Amino acid sequence: MPKSYRIRLLFLSLLLSLLSAVLPSVQAQSLDSTALLLQELSDAPGPSAFEEAVRAIMVREYQSLGAAIEYDGLGSVLATLPDNSSGPRVMVTAHMDEVGLMVQYITDDGYIRVKLLGGILEQALPDQRWTILGSNGSVMAVSGLHTIHVTPPALRTQVWPVDDIFLDVGARTRAEAEALGIRPGDGIAPYSEFTVLANERYAGKAWDDRVGLAVMLAAARRIQAERLQLPAQVIWVATTQEEIGLRGAQTSVELARPVLGISLEAGVSADYPGIRPTQAQERLGGGPGIFLLDSSMIPNRKLRDFFFAVAATANIPLQPNVLSGYGEDGAEIQRYDTGRPTVNMTVPTRYLHGHTSIIQRSDFDQAVELLLQVLQRLDADTVLELSSFAP
Repeated sequence: MPKSYRIRLLFLSLLLSLLSAVLPSVQAQSLDSTALLLQELSDAPGPSAFEEAVRAIMVREYQSLGAAIEYDGLGSVLATLPDNSSGPRVMVTAHMDEVGLMVQYITDDGYIRVKLLGGILEQALPDQRWTILGSNGSVMAVSGLHTIHVTPPALRTQVWPVDDIFLDVGARTRAEAEALGIRPGDGIAPYSEFTVLANERYAGKAWDDRVGLAVMLAAARRIQAERLQLPAQVIWVATTQEEIGLRGAQTSVELARPVLGISLEAGVSADYPGIRPTQAQERLGGGPGIFLLDSSMIPNRKLRDFFFAVAATANIPLQPNVLSGYGEDGAEIQRYDTGRPTVNMTVPTRYLHGHTSIIQRSDFDQAVELLLQVLQRLDADTVLELSSFAP
């Protein structure tokens, strides 16, 4: 090879190395504080019962606003902002956990066998990257996939059940895997880095329900920055273990003692090939959504209509969604004590419970605005009216 070519190749190699180092920081610099918060929440690993990294973010953010912090016995976080200690108690909640896996056992040759934590389609399990939350820190793993070269044609379209899934951490023996700090019972989170797509759409893992957490935090930031006076005492609750049975909502509601509840969730977007309007109705870019039916709750109709009326007054689009096969923390608020008016508001999300889902920034911003508009109208008389069934 001529010397001039070698010099050019060396120059190109150095240029590519420089660009690879600079581009991530350029993206970070282009993100505003809200997008950076979404990125941090999405990237944090937190399968059910292993929410420590997410909990740390929530506590840090609420403490920075001067909030008083409580915890329930499962690790849910309850925050109350200063100067917000009177009026009817309103519980605003979103969950910290994401769907994931748990280490079941380690094979003699160092592979990791797993069980599901939450609802994941089995066809989404192979050929992915995962983060094992081991005792020595996070360990990167890959879910192995049989190469097409040795897979019989009859098996090439087969869905591999979870019992056939294995994770590869590079270990050659059980002892090597254990030396990495991996043991049965460890949590495993999907690995998928936050990415900005076209049209201010954000791709990332765990939007269910990190997007709800971010709505809460963005609203709390604005309350403090704009010195908004709320007529209700709002208890901001980040719950644990929603994906395996709404467990954190059941325990935290006993501490929050609300008279009204608002659940914030990732909605089910129905605007991509293969999904039908009979399954879900939300669309990216259409504004926040509100569930009129899911498998765990039918919302209080007065509170439902109140949300639509406030949205219309504030000129915020609000998408109705009627679906089944979905459970959310609002159901536990609704069942609290003798029953409480509760609603579930959402940010439309494509591809829930997979490694990478997509949201749109405008839907998120409008969800924050609608939440603030509602909270500024929930005075004692309004809450009493929404809770009353008297003729």
